[in-house]
Amino acid sequence: MHTPSRTWIVVLCWLTVMFEGFDIVALGAIIPILTNPEIGDMGVTAADMTFVSTISLVGVAIGAVCIGPIADRRGRRLPLMGCVALFSLFTLIFPLMPNVALMGAARLVAGLGLGACMPIAVTMMQESAPQGRKANASTVTMTGYHAGAVLASLAALVFHEHWHWLFYLGGGLGLLSLIPMWLKLPETAPPAIVGAAATANASPTASGPTLSVRDLFRDGRSRITVGLWVATFMGLMLVYGLNTWLPKIMELAGYNVSSSLVMLFVLNAGGIIGLLVGGRVADARGIKGTILAWFGAASVLLAALSIRIADQVVLNGIILVTGAFVFSAQVLVYAFVGYLYPKTLVATGMGFASRVGRMGAILGPLATGVLVTMSIAYPGGFYMFAAAALIGFLAVLSIPKPRASTSKELHALEQSGA
Repeated sequence: MHTPSRTWIVVLCWLTVMFEGFDIVALGAIIPILTNPEIGDMGVTAADMTFVSTISLVGVAIGAVCIGPIADRRGRRLPLMGCVALFSLFTLIFPLMPNVALMGAARLVAGLGLGACMPIAVTMMQESAPQGRKANASTVTMTGYHAGAVLASLAALVFHEHWHWLFYLGGGLGLLSLIPMWLKLPETAPPAIVGAAATANASPTASGPTLSVRDLFRDGRSRITVGLWVATFMGLMLVYGLNTWLPKIMELAGYNVSSSLVMLFVLNAGGIIGLLVGGRVADARGIKGTILAWFGAASVLLAALSIRIADQVVLNGIILVTGAFVFSAQVLVYAFVGYLYPKTLVATGMGFASRVGRMGAILGPLATGVLVTMSIAYPGGFYMFAAAALIGFLAVLSIPKPRASTSKELHALEQSGA
């Protein structure tokens, strides 16, 4: 049962995760609008939008990597609020930028704030969460991302050529969220703990050896680490590649812009369903087998989307199920980290897996944008996505059997001190 402070942490951290989903999908939703000469009025090309989307995700990656030491020294609450303010302000000014270079600059700075938000939010959720439901906790938190994506795709259908309002909405919601954050969001790492952590980081001899990436490859952990890195790279390549370019790919396939935006909504609605179901299945039935099933199904379904389907209901049904498997597979890989490393290495393992995954998040939209520019994104993009899911499947398959398979087994293992 949630205490009032725990409830505010859940709500506000979930809302923060939602902003990233809204932001990424808002950009993907406007690409077919801006690059369509009959609708857009800026003369923007697919190559231009490839640059804008890529530089945005570079900012996200830098923000995600750099925020950890700041949050460890200053606590979680104020850095989170500062990052929300940063991306909200630069999201608001993005539609006012008169050329592609300035659009990219605004997106880069917004990405810095946005990328830093999710690690802090997830950390706060972990620090306040009850034990014994690791996979489900991760997937429920990440439903915020896809809820934001659903909201952005619906808003894009409403605003359409008046695309500026998408970013005014996203930035405005971000600024408004600062009010309840200031009034209600508690600190999950009190100053005494933060100070102790900073002291320990500054003086490793006082608290034992400092962990590094080399520790992830010692004692037979090389296959675990490589498998996780490849899987999370491919998972985020799929998430960001699809959310950025699906509307444009489907427009190239012959569907109209409105239909392609509906497909983006359906894809992320499926993502929410997949996250809610996938976390429970993984906790109860075993996490490795669940991830394998999810990546395998994603590969088959993505390959199927390379075939043009005339029946809109059937097509949207396939896209819904595709979203369910694609998006939850990647989140389950993050949950898998806690099953594979000893407790003292979980944070380090998660940090490096996230960094490698962010590179996939950059490559996915970039590679897809190149295919769009070359006019081979349909069906070539779906072949690339299906191959990425297959590689993710093989990467997870290569990982040795985890020390526990279900959440119940893992909780018992942790309680025993193993």
